[in-house]
Amino acid sequence: MNKMAVAVAVLAVGAGGYYFSQQSNTVASNPILDYVPADTLAFSGQLSPFPIKDYLYSIAGNAQGYSVEQLNELSDFTEPHEKFFLSLYKQYLSLMTDPDTLVAHYGLPDEMQSYAYTLGALPVMKLQLADANAFWAELDRAEQESGLVHTTATIAGLEYRAYRVTGADSEETVDIIFAEDKGWLTVTLNTSLNQVELLETALGAKKVVNPISATTILQDIAKQHDFTQDSISFVNHVELIKGITTADGNMLAKQITQLASLQNDNPFAELQSEQCKTELMAIANNWPRTVMGFNAYSISRQESTFDARVVIESKNAVILDALTKMRGFIPDFGADAANHILSVGLGMDVAQLAPSLNAVWKDLTTPTFQCQALAESQYAMAEFNPAMIGMMTGMANGVKGVNFTVMDYQLKDENGSPAFEKLDALVSLSAENPAMLIDMVKPFYPPLAQINLAVDGDAVDVTSLLMLPPEFGVQVNMAIKGQHLVLYTGDNAQALADKMTKQALVANGLVNLTADYEKMFTPLVTMIEQSGEQVPEELSMMKDYNMRIQMTVDINSQGIEIGSKMSSKAPK
Repeated sequence: MNKMAVAVAVLAVGAGGYYFSQQSNTVASNPILDYVPADTLAFSGQLSPFPIKDYLYSIAGNAQGYSVEQLNELSDFTEPHEKFFLSLYKQYLSLMTDPDTLVAHYGLPDEMQSYAYTLGALPVMKLQLADANAFWAELDRAEQESGLVHTTATIAGLEYRAYRVTGADSEETVDIIFAEDKGWLTVTLNTSLNQVELLETALGAKKVVNPISATTILQDIAKQHDFTQDSISFVNHVELIKGITTADGNMLAKQITQLASLQNDNPFAELQSEQCKTELMAIANNWPRTVMGFNAYSISRQESTFDARVVIESKNAVILDALTKMRGFIPDFGADAANHILSVGLGMDVAQLAPSLNAVWKDLTTPTFQCQALAESQYAMAEFNPAMIGMMTGMANGVKGVNFTVMDYQLKDENGSPAFEKLDALVSLSAENPAMLIDMVKPFYPPLAQINLAVDGDAVDVTSLLMLPPEFGVQVNMAIKGQHLVLYTGDNAQALADKMTKQALVANGLVNLTADYEKMFTPLVTMIEQSGEQVPEELSMMKDYNMRIQMTVDINSQGIEIGSKMSSKAPK
């Protein structure tokens, strides 16, 4: 297990709803933003109060992670600071199913705001507390269990705790810092290389010179991508490149310059040449940010739903145009989709795949970079020939997408082997001329020669051609429904296949994935229980995981967009 994963998990305690919010205030009304620099590399702000307790109730039955018993079996945690973070995480796990106790134990308010950002390379996290004494008591408890002892110091009138996470023999030191002021908890790092002023800024003792509150960065992101203004996150690629290619272009650059002076070594010296700076900044300006926000959300103790998007912003018209041409068809199952167990759709215009990749390849390999690091990458890319893809996909020209959907299934034990008691599933291949594709494949698979399919004609039983084990107990039919070749089993799947007949081959996406965890795992667990075998703990937990997710990948005029929808219901 990655030891740092435990530390990261601990820092997230109490911020389970970190990225989620309710619609209310605008970003301009948050005083914490006075302490966030406009050149921060990354930012994530819960800009209006989030109902943390209600959210915890809605996910109480769906929380996953290492069990306390599993964590107790870990033997590779030997250092006091490792045991400290492990103790914190174990305590968090033990309280996850009791939201009232969890919120009170950590001193959290019922509704809270939280922020994460960077001061150059230094990460800072701030979240609201209702009872600071309760939070300190939890740290005290973990200290007693682990043997780690904190040190206390005061800076600019603010007292803080420091937990050393480097060994006694380390030349440089790193401390995790906890401080509370006016109801806000700050978690950050302090190293022996930091200037005192940097810690003062992180703890909120002094404001930054150019705060994000003096800009319209957050408002512009919300407006540009039609996000709600209550929860905005971003990674600034331009500031990152500026930090590693200049000596004093932003806070990160100044920190790197200082560190290089102290150690007499600059790992980014090569990238700070005029050629590298110019070429890397050009790339960053073409791909300036990755942003995240919400379209809609709803939170109650019974159910929480979130509709979020991540956009990798791009101003590269050539690449966006090429990727847009690759978009294909993904079936629209309407209201029925909400009841499906699993659906995986890939929209891809195969005829456009090779020319689109060739356009991307040409854009990436011209003009020739003068920066050595970029030139080496460009040289490696030049050896890739998109023409080979055109040769491989030639027979599939006209294909616009494939989809696999499971509507329902039940399992049974058939003489010691799993079998389907019920299965409703559909596989579709959408193409301009699906009948022609079948005829092209027949010479390569002779058994298909006996299959004659008419457009919108009768279905043909192809179970024997698929060579499925007879104990599976399924019958698979093949048919052409409009411009869709379908294979299906089950009455519900047949009805779904019939609905595809009138669906035109519009380019509507690249990837669509939906899954209902409870419906997916319950039949499998039930079959194992009926067989008398012991159900693995991880699988048994998933049976009651009342959550549904959807992920999409698409291209629009703003860049590459990744959509995510999630619905979580509290245990009945």
